[in-house]
Formats: sequence, C-alpha cells, structure tokens
Amino acid sequence: MLDLARLRALHAVSVHGSIAGAAAALGYTPSAVSQQIAKLERETRTTLLERRGRGVALTEEAHHLAQTAQQLLAIVERAETTLEERRGQPSGLLTVSAFASAARGLLPGVLADLAARHPAVEVRLTEVDPHLSVDLVARGVTDLAVAHDWDVAPLPTPEGVERAVIGDDPCDLVVPAGHPLTTRADIRRADLGGLRWVCQPPGRVCHDWLVRTLRAVGYEPDIVHVAEENHTIVALVAAGLGVAVVPRLGTGVLPPGAVTVPLEPAPVRRLYALWRTGAARRPAITEAVRTLQEHWDRDRAQCRPRPGDLASVRRPEGVARQ
Repeated sequence: MLDLARLRALHAVSVHGSIAGAAAALGYTPSAVSQQIAKLERETRTTLLERRGRGVALTEEAHHLAQTAQQLLAIVERAETTLEERRGQPSGLLTVSAFASAARGLLPGVLADLAARHPAVEVRLTEVDPHLSVDLVARGVTDLAVAHDWDVAPLPTPEGVERAVIGDDPCDLVVPAGHPLTTRADIRRADLGGLRWVCQPPGRVCHDWLVRTLRAVGYEPDIVHVAEENHTIVALVAAGLGVAVVPRLGTGVLPPGAVTVPLEPAPVRRLYALWRTGAARRPAITEAVRTLQEHWDRDRAQCRPRPGDLASVRRPEGVARQ
C-alpha cells in the first residue's frame, strides 16, 4: 500500500518544482523529503526523480502519481474537515501563505492570537507572492492564503477556491522631503508624468499598476530603481532618488526624508483570505479568517497619519465580507 506521507512529499515537489521548495512548504528538511521520495521509489519500483543540472525533474510516471496523490489528499482533507467540524473546536495543522507585507504587518498578531485562544491548532506560515499562493491553495499545498489585488489586476479565483475580503489597504504616494509635489494641495494621476520612479520588478502587481496607470494618462513611467521590498523602496525615496507608490500595510513609520502627498484618487489594494471549497467548514479555517478580519478592522481603526506626513491619507470605509 502506498504511504500517504511519501505521496504528500512527491506532490509537494511537483508543485514547488524542487526538493528545497517542497521541504520549506512541508516544514521538513530537504534530506527528509529526499528520503521520502527514495522510499516511494523503492515502494513503487519506479524512478520518480531525474537529475536535471543542479536540480531534479519528475518523470512521466511521477507526474501521474502526483496527480493521484492530489486526489487522495483531497479525500483525506474532507475527512479531516468532517472530524474537526464534529468536534466543534479548531485543531490540527493549518498551513498559511501570505505575501511579504501581510506576513510582516498583519500575520504576527493574528497568529499569536490564534495560538493563545486555540492551542490545538498548529499554524505554519510561509511568505509567498500573492498570485502564486492562489495556485498553492487550489493544489492543496496550502490550507489558507492571504493575497491581494489592485483594480488593474484582479485576483483570479479558480474553481474550487473560495475567498473572503479582509479589508482595503490604502497606498501612499511617497516622495522625498522638499520635492515640488509637496507644495501641491491636489495631485491627480495625470500630474505624474516626468517623475523618476522607484518600483518593484516587472511581474509584481505594484509594478503592473504603475505601468498601466501612467500609460492610461499618456505617460511611460521612468523607473530608475527596482527593489523587491517596500522598505528598500522607501529608503531609496528618502535618499532623494525617486518617488514611489507604497502600500501602507507593513511599511511602518516612514524614515526621515520621506513624506506622503495626497494623490486623487488614492490607490487601494484589497486583501483576501482564500481556502479550498472542500475545507470551507473546517473550524480552524473559519476561525483564522474571522481573526484576520477582526485584527484588520481593529488595527485600521487605530491607524494615525505617519509622523512627517504633510497630509493625512483618507482611510477607506469598511467593506462588506464576501
């Protein structure tokens, strides 16, 4: 009989594309994942992984077995959900994926709250790009994801995945102190031509928003510096090297030399919690989603304009849950 833990390891390798990625997602060491795959190869008398340069690739037989593993894991998930629902108490392992600023600015408090109120739930958090996390949920690798979208890049929700709104995250136009824009009372998107921009790399949602928004008003953005992290972007702006649109979540207090100016309409990104339909009744997931929404509402109610801001940015009203 095939061992479910070994099938889970193979499935994780197929999703993440490497033993290291599978290990990070499962909370194992790479050597432990390799051992599980080796045992599965002996168990099935089939070669499942082939060396490809410095990495590995799944054989055709392995891809077929990984698809079967996904179906089996879905059956197990439904059984576990039913048992947990009957107990009526959140429990068991809950894997969570979140994008960087949510992992830093929202999840620490949420996870600490869950651990204090529901010690029977073991939560494991992985920092993942928001659009990648949707696929991880759909494939059964992650139980719950925190993702976001912008108006120009709606978040795809594949069949079998449900979602709920967590809240809206305002984005600031951040400029160096003393920049000419700081003397303006009202800045429109049509006024953003000719600026030097600091932005995330192509393929990231923030980058796509900037390019599409400026092109819509007749400008090609002059992106002079590219950085992955919002903290790096803000530091470059504070040094006088450009301007940026930065989501407020996770960036904290702006450093000296960086201030916000009012941009109308203000960019806003929306945060979602996503989970598989088959696990929708699982108490650990429903409680985690409730806690995410609760912390978001509480933290936003306590928000104040950043020290050094020249104008407070309007905070959107609460949104209806989906």
